[in-house]
Amino acid sequence: MKKRTRQIMAFMMAALTAVSMSACGGGKTEETAAASQAEAADKETKAEEQSEASGEKKVLRVAMECAYAPYNWTQPDDSNGAVPIAESNEFAYGYDVMMAKKICEELDYDLEIVRLDWDSLIPALQSGQADCVIAGQSITAERLQAVDFSEPYYYATIVTLVKKGSKYENAKSVADLAGATCTSQQSTIWYQNCLPQIENANILAATANAPDMLMSLNADKCDLVVTDQPTGKGALVAYPNFVMLEFGGGDADFQVTEEDINIGISIKKGNTELKAAIDSVLGKMTKDDFSKMMDEAISVQPLAN
Repeated sequence: MKKRTRQIMAFMMAALTAVSMSACGGGKTEETAAASQAEAADKETKAEEQSEASGEKKVLRVAMECAYAPYNWTQPDDSNGAVPIAESNEFAYGYDVMMAKKICEELDYDLEIVRLDWDSLIPALQSGQADCVIAGQSITAERLQAVDFSEPYYYATIVTLVKKGSKYENAKSVADLAGATCTSQQSTIWYQNCLPQIENANILAATANAPDMLMSLNADKCDLVVTDQPTGKGALVAYPNFVMLEFGGGDADFQVTEEDINIGISIKKGNTELKAAIDSVLGKMTKDDFSKMMDEAISVQPLAN
């Protein structure tokens, strides 16, 4: 209403100016000037309205690999609610996309998915290329030196994957994995913290991403890989010849801290407003909510990811 009133007043002022100029003998030149003034006022009002309208919704730019099922993956269409990937004709879906959609719905933001390599995710926050990263990142002390994190949006346990028929298939503890040739994804706690706990392990070079890790195991390039439970569950769908080993979290298991298994959303250092907004959404959710959402992601993941 206020905008419309300003517009009407602008036209009235222009009209009064035209009458005044005409009475003083200004003629058509003054009338034309007044009309131009009114037109300019009208354009300014419309531009203001458009600017305010465009600012009604913030765009949340969320970075992820789009290659880390069941957390996130790439697919050719929008089935199951997948979201377009920026600067691409492909779509992203998975647990991370589902969580990003929920956050944007709760906060009334528009969502944009930015696809990046794993090692480019944190630099993207620091450079402003993305607002946050939702990509299955553990909340580690090392990462906290570079970025801030939300409250956990998932709690992951560590698992080991082997092939059926492997001599490690019936392992009951990390000790039973001694001497194995193994690998995992680069820059993860699985590779950096867990694999060195296997006695006399032959640790291969880290893989660039989770799909490469799984393909290494399937191609018999290694005896086992270590990952988290959601990735393991998803792998069993894609590779029925895999077996997932879980050692119960006690002394027989990989020794990890809470920071290793608490999965969070990373945000640029000092962006307290966005962190508080995201935490306000996560604070309404329970571990059961997270588990149900993850199970849904696993159930629809493409076998190729």
